[in-house]
Amino acid sequence: MDLFSGAGGFSVGFRDAGFEVVAGLDIDIDSVRSFSINFPKAVTIREDARLVRGSDIIKYVGDVDVVVGGPPCEAYTGANPRRMSDPLDRLYMDELGQLTLEFIRLVGELRPKVFVMENVAAITEGGLKEALINEFRRVGYGVIHFNILHAEDYGVPSIRRRVFISNIVIKPPKAGKVITVAEALSGLPEPTPLIPNHEPVTVSGRKIKGISRVNWGQALYTYRGSGGVYRNFIRLHPGKPAPTVMGSVRFIHPYEDRLLTVREQARLMGFPDTHVFTGSKDSQFNQVGEAVPPPLAKAIAEVVKRELT
Repeated sequence: MDLFSGAGGFSVGFRDAGFEVVAGLDIDIDSVRSFSINFPKAVTIREDARLVRGSDIIKYVGDVDVVVGGPPCEAYTGANPRRMSDPLDRLYMDELGQLTLEFIRLVGELRPKVFVMENVAAITEGGLKEALINEFRRVGYGVIHFNILHAEDYGVPSIRRRVFISNIVIKPPKAGKVITVAEALSGLPEPTPLIPNHEPVTVSGRKIKGISRVNWGQALYTYRGSGGVYRNFIRLHPGKPAPTVMGSVRFIHPYEDRLLTVREQARLMGFPDTHVFTGSKDSQFNQVGEAVPPPLAKAIAEVVKRELT
């Protein structure tokens, strides 16, 4: 079961490891449509998680062995300039942060053998770690592990540091090879509507002029978040993994004066080209940037499979 499933990146990895994906839940209509297209045999639920009960899910899909999911990270990430200053307020007062508590509640009601919750590492700051331990203990899971994993260590061609909170230790063996941007983008033709999600991204002539002056590793824009200075419209270095892919971030092609397409950005997250994203371009980019990279999800799924068997 994939809670806050988005377009299904977490589920792709578990499916590739041999799991049966039985259900996904999200409130975003485009994400739900994407999940449904890519997992046609799964039950797809479009609903506010606060209104869903574990008994409702069990009624449709039966008992589940594993629950995964990534509740929204906006309340916790330093990239959010409006992040609440008190870490505990981010969990208990922020409307999006409270959805983490809904994930915990549903885990308690579904009673899976294993659960894995993904979020930014900042969800463990300033008393939040202890609060999460107490919340999971309250629903029946007394031993909790905070597994910090780097996506680039597991075959993902972009840098991504995330915490995976679970009731088992998750330490997958590393891939042993870092995949570069050039390797990730190889084989794709010029942007064309004939390939799903590979349509060109339209930008103004003024921005194209600015893009043409940006060198590898440099950015056209910078902005301040609560955790520091962040960059956008970054020209990718072909010989390195990409920076962290986020829904709001656009990358410049390493060799061409244009932005990456959704399909190219999805490749930087390790999505297969067969995975389809629906909705507007902004929505598609958001679905890509908010996902758990499938290769990392598969590495986690292999650990879970060994634990279950």
